[in-house]
Amino acid sequence: MNTLAKPAMRPARPEFSSGPCAKRPGWNPQNLQNAVLGRSHRSKLGKARLKEAIDRTREVLQVPDDYLIGIVAGSDTGAVEMALWSMLGPKPVQLLAFESFGKDWVTDVVKQLKLPAEVLDAPYGALPDLTKVRKDADLVFTWNGTTSGVRVPNADFIAADREGIVICDATSAAFAQALDWAKLDVVTFSWQKALGGEGAHGVLILGPRAVARLESYTPAWPMPKLFRMTKGGKVSLDIFEGATINTPSMLCVEDAIDALKWAASIGGLTEMQRRADANLGALADWVAKTPWVEFLAGDPATRSNTSVCLKVVDPAVTALSDDAQADFAKKLAALLEKEGVALDIGGYRDAPAGLRIWCGATVETSDLEALTPWLDWAFASTIADLQAA
Repeated sequence: MNTLAKPAMRPARPEFSSGPCAKRPGWNPQNLQNAVLGRSHRSKLGKARLKEAIDRTREVLQVPDDYLIGIVAGSDTGAVEMALWSMLGPKPVQLLAFESFGKDWVTDVVKQLKLPAEVLDAPYGALPDLTKVRKDADLVFTWNGTTSGVRVPNADFIAADREGIVICDATSAAFAQALDWAKLDVVTFSWQKALGGEGAHGVLILGPRAVARLESYTPAWPMPKLFRMTKGGKVSLDIFEGATINTPSMLCVEDAIDALKWAASIGGLTEMQRRADANLGALADWVAKTPWVEFLAGDPATRSNTSVCLKVVDPAVTALSDDAQADFAKKLAALLEKEGVALDIGGYRDAPAGLRIWCGATVETSDLEALTPWLDWAFASTIADLQAA
């Protein structure tokens, strides 16, 4: 029986999901009343709103002026796959696979495109050997492992005089971690992560070297309409000025504009990164004094400040089978959800059993500080049930 009393304080907002993530503080549906609804997205007004979303993205994310920004279909997945299918082929390919989405890109490249590729992998909680990254090959990698809680600390492993292009899936890193634009030729993310926006849309950012690849190379395989970015051997610039390939949700576009306005109002990229760091710090302080839990990412230098993954290390739990440990973690998350203090914080289905708590800038540090006593209470309750069984 759990003798630990329920904490008196509750998080004001229990949304700690790693995607779609918490809306920005103060969000209200009334913020979307200027959405261009019932109109064509190709109307003058519709294209203007899409262009505003692009321009505000450039401003807040500090995207270089010579990089193109487009809104595409299929969330971050669609944006990454547009790049993979359109650009890979003329050079050797390397992929970093240290969490589930990185492994998905391996499947795309090796099994679907059937390209010979070198896969540099690592178990959940660690990074591959980055010294093996070659400058003569194209590189595909996730900056932040959404499902593993591990991130690359910087882009020093990418050669400044690289010959290949670098495709970076930055969906849970953008707006929270310092992307090194000089080292990245393609960057993708989705609104549903650090901006707390709605799903289904991706953002695709192309540097000059990516544009050059698109205009100098034609893939051998058929190209679906959603992936086509060139016409007559030139990049279709209208895609990156608000003329989307498919029909977007203008309500989602308005929500993204609202999130970008909020980001600018609090101090832009610097403040968003500071907030995420503070959120990670709140959990780190708790983990340091809590014997039953540890970060999945062992090295603080590679620890995510957005998708924070935790593992249960209490001996009574680690002595269980893998399936029983997974069941324990599910019960722990379910109890927190039942109490209404933490929603959707179970670890990713393919990752080691544990919890995953979103710490991006749309989450308030005070809510994480209020959550940690509840994590202790839920663990005490779940372990008591285990011992009583």
